[in-house]
Amino acid sequence: MADIKFEVKEAFGVLSESAKGWTKELRSISWNGREAKYDLREWAPGDEMMGKGITLSKEDLKKLKQILNEMDL
Repeated sequence: MADIKFEVKEAFGVLSESAKGWTKELRSISWNGREAKYDLREWAPGDEMMGKGITLSKEDLKKLKQILNEMDL
């Protein structure tokens, strides 16, 4: 499997943290030199490992925000 290269452009915030120190975060990340997208996933302390996550375009993130604003939380 080829190495995946990423560059964190901006970290927006931490949603939660596990007992082992992994944090679920929303970040802007450039994957393999491509344009940065919004990314939600878990990260190990020091970013040495990452969990599975989702990558969203700006349009996806706007729609998600709209959906969340309409929910009764």
